[in-house]
Amino acid sequence: MLIGRDQEQRKLREAYQAEESQFIAVYGRRRVGKTYLIRESFGSGFTFQHTGYYGGKLSDELFEFCASLREYGLTDFERPRNWLEAFELLKDLIRGSKGEKKVIFLDELSWMDTRGSDFIMALEGFWNSWASARKDILLIVCGSVTSWMLSKIIHNKGGLYNRLSCRIHLQPFTLKECEEYIKSKKIVMNRHQILESYMIMGGIPYYWSFLEKGLSLAQNIDRLFFSNDAPLKQEFDYLYSALFKRPEPYLEIVSALGKKKTGMTREELLKVTHSTDSGNFSTRLEELESCGFIRKYRRYGMKERNSNYQLIDNYTLFYFKFLDDRPTDEHYWSNQINTPKVNAWCGLAFEMVCLEHVPQIKNALGISGVLTEAYSWICKEDSEKGIHGSQIDLVIARKDQVIDLCEMKFSVKMFSITEKIDESIRRKASDFLLSTGAKYAIHTILVTPYGVADRSYVGSIQKVITTEDLFS
Repeated sequence: MLIGRDQEQRKLREAYQAEESQFIAVYGRRRVGKTYLIRESFGSGFTFQHTGYYGGKLSDELFEFCASLREYGLTDFERPRNWLEAFELLKDLIRGSKGEKKVIFLDELSWMDTRGSDFIMALEGFWNSWASARKDILLIVCGSVTSWMLSKIIHNKGGLYNRLSCRIHLQPFTLKECEEYIKSKKIVMNRHQILESYMIMGGIPYYWSFLEKGLSLAQNIDRLFFSNDAPLKQEFDYLYSALFKRPEPYLEIVSALGKKKTGMTREELLKVTHSTDSGNFSTRLEELESCGFIRKYRRYGMKERNSNYQLIDNYTLFYFKFLDDRPTDEHYWSNQINTPKVNAWCGLAFEMVCLEHVPQIKNALGISGVLTEAYSWICKEDSEKGIHGSQIDLVIARKDQVIDLCEMKFSVKMFSITEKIDESIRRKASDFLLSTGAKYAIHTILVTPYGVADRSYVGSIQKVITTEDLFS
């Protein structure tokens, strides 16, 4: 059962019904559900479907491609020596198809593009010289190596330049979509438990597919990550090696960012990773960002070149905090509940979930239709100006001349704003005004799962946003 993905399904339907041949690229983070979306959308209606062979040589890739051709009905042909000949065979298969629309699905495209294979050249020839001239072909290409898809297909500067009919960047599930997904699997969880699951796994459907009904959340996490045969215990090792041919430089960046909550500038990352300031380093940052592992964001009042990079992949953050040292306790998570280590992680993980649901926060503020920019902000102490030194992880600058300073506080019950917390919130707003000289009205927003308990000090808060709002 396909959950959500309404816009993506609509685009696929429109392409199928088009009177001209269509070329669609689907990309996104590994495990996000790209292949599932396409297969569920077309069922058994493919004229041809093939998945690249991970780690294979050219001869391996061509062998597997021939096997797929036979599976879809092409017989009595000589094995191709290169991709040009392989695509000629694909043309023969298409010519023999009686289907009104020929749907061709090439999955994990980057794995087919082995060194020196001229795969892209052959794909260009297939589309530009043959398929695009017909009226009945829907070519869908897909890949988990987002950086490869962007450089070789979507931003191609050669024969495939501006040839795509449509591109679909498949995003992780939202909290609401995760809720729909577990309901479809007959798993009973309340929204707080779904929130905690999201803090660990993000919106990656593949990870959620391992949840087992009848188990508590803690039991499920132990089974998925800490048991002897835990299905996701080795996911980290495979995840990055499958995306990058040389994962080590990427892991150095991710590991460095995992140690600093607020992220680092490019210059700080260069220093910490002992890397050379080069185009290759910039490319690695861009690739990690395009794959959804890190985000690049500006601090309010700072220029683009001073942007920060921050690790935002929920699973990777969880791995660094709890899995990196290979715990042997099969009930590790059940035994760690309410420990200082878990409680500290909860605060950071909740902030990440909020940053992944800025549209829902805007909706709760009633500003969905207002033009906004999202920033973070930090300032150092300056006693001469009366600035104490503060940090705010989410600043929403609005076109209607309001700036929302969002304070995110995780709690397993209604949050109590003490006198000390109230003073901290007021001080941050004051620091922001003094250091930025902002002319807009300043609204302090509190995002906390269950709302506020004692409203004695709620006067400094303009709006309280809860878990229910994040599920909107």
